Amino acid sequence: MKVAISSESSCDLPQELIDRYNVKIIPYHIQVGDMVFEDGAISTAELFERADALNTLPKTSAINEVEFEEHFSKLKEEYDSVVHISLSSEITSATKNAESVAKRLGDVYVVDSRTLSSGIGLLVIYACQLAEKGLDAKDIAEKVRARTPYVQCSSVIERLDYLYKGGRCNSLQLLGANLLKLRPRIVIRDGVIGNDKKYRGNIVRVQEKYCKEILEDFPNPDLSCVIIVYTTATPEMIAASRKACVEAGFKNIYEAVAGGTVASHCGAHTLGIMYLNDGNIIRD
Repeated sequence: MKVAISSESSCDLPQELIDRYNVKIIPYHIQVGDMVFEDGAISTAELFERADALNTLPKTSAINEVEFEEHFSKLKEEYDSVVHISLSSEITSATKNAESVAKRLGDVYVVDSRTLSSGIGLLVIYACQLAEKGLDAKDIAEKVRARTPYVQCSSVIERLDYLYKGGRCNSLQLLGANLLKLRPRIVIRDGVIGNDKKYRGNIVRVQEKYCKEILEDFPNPDLSCVIIVYTTATPEMIAASRKACVEAGFKNIYEAVAGGTVASHCGAHTLGIMYLNDGNIIRD
């Protein structure tokens, strides 16, 4: 039985892993001013440049049922079934749209990741590995759902400008945070984005502290894989994160640039390390 593993552009997987596992990606759409394009059509850095030039915030639109029906139907021409891993339903209506289409088509199993960015990507990798072992789509979906509570998905945001433009903080919070160089730590819990800590100071030093503390707060990593994901980052920021991952003992360390869907909401110089926090659980 041939099983297609599908996800959305919000999964922020490195292209090398998309190619290696033949992941089927359906893109979100991004709007900047009057321009509308598929997520991935331009780089994240170029997205920021266009948004800054127009003094506007990029906007994302959820994938609709028509798009999902075309995507799944095309996959079913080649595959017996599909497992689709979606952005958290607490964040987007795309998940419900995918589920609605899946019910109509049959043999399509939608997994609500309850997370975002490379947190989704980690579940996609796991699904692909299960498919390689010969599991059927239903079993793959069940096993992936069982791991969703263990996704450690977090990041540090350098500036609050995009959160302010998006209505997620007020002007006084923006001014105070930028003057004091406060860097909020964002953590996804139960599918919802939240801020649980604030760091202060040089962004490289902040990254060092963030990595140390996130590994302490989520201390049971599956050491087979970690993804360092960022919108934009200096070499020093990436090096600090990679050093922490090496010292933690991760066997495979990947880097990914967050696509427009995620970057539109957090802005430049946002970086996180993401892994599955169930290393103490024995899985068959």
